[in-house]
Amino acid sequence: MTARIIAELEAGRFPWVQPWGQPDAGGSAIGPGLPRNALTARRYSGVNVLILWGAVIEHGYPSQGWLTFKQALEAGGCVRKGERGTTVVYADRFTPETEKARARDEGGEARAIPFLKRFTVFNVAQCEGLRAGLSPEPAPLPAREIVPVAEQVIAASGIDFRIGGNRAFYAPAHDYVQVPPQPAFFEQINYYRTCLHELTHATGHASRLARNLTSGFGSKDYAREEMVAEMGSAFLCAALGIVPTVRHADYLASWLDVLREDNRAIFRAASAASKAADWLLAKHAAAQVEAVQAEAVQGQTSRDDLGERRAAA
Repeated sequence: MTARIIAELEAGRFPWVQPWGQPDAGGSAIGPGLPRNALTARRYSGVNVLILWGAVIEHGYPSQGWLTFKQALEAGGCVRKGERGTTVVYADRFTPETEKARARDEGGEARAIPFLKRFTVFNVAQCEGLRAGLSPEPAPLPAREIVPVAEQVIAASGIDFRIGGNRAFYAPAHDYVQVPPQPAFFEQINYYRTCLHELTHATGHASRLARNLTSGFGSKDYAREEMVAEMGSAFLCAALGIVPTVRHADYLASWLDVLREDNRAIFRAASAASKAADWLLAKHAAAQVEAVQAEAVQGQTSRDDLGERRAAA
């Protein structure tokens, strides 16, 4: 996996730049979105995003929806004969009962054992006979206007967000993000890519996801954090339906150095990017729930006031 990503970067392609805008056989272009399970609508995360985006690019699939062989049957169809699936991975840890017993008897912490499972999934374009109503493809947003959902994510983050100046950055020591005003961007949609990049950095603050943000410019840890922010921004843009243009290769050489030195770096960076994106999206979801509840309370209060006025009359 790392070798394949290095080859993409060496060729000047960014495997975490969303693969949309590619026309399918019928002339339609794929919309933005994170890869997701077409049956459950659950989004894939971490390195699986890169694996499945890569498969979409390689094979020209017109969908970000995926199913296991069994799920295709559950969805009323099947995988077409001769189709080859794409392998995704699930990594976690578990603690054996014997280890729990040892810890109880001898004291100390029980040691968890890491494991890796592999699953084979098929794009919905590789299936036939699937029932209607599976997880739909999201529609792209217009490129040159305020994107309300992105503004909501920025506000819901609770992070000190400032607009001004001619540089975009996150200041870890003072915990704030600053970006230039949107009209300063040649292509205004990239304002949101930049905002989400810097907000991803901010999720690494000690009060949030506690990543290492102390390394200086040019160091390998700095390059790793920039990789996290770039992928986090790409994942967030995909989740929100934003289609930014491709970023220039600002850190390409340093990213290649990191990946050649450590073949697990891309897995760690993708995992950290997913956690950052999930943190910001969860904040947005919570704010939406609060807004709906507040609106309901306000509506009830208005109805109560109306009832009292009518009773008094």
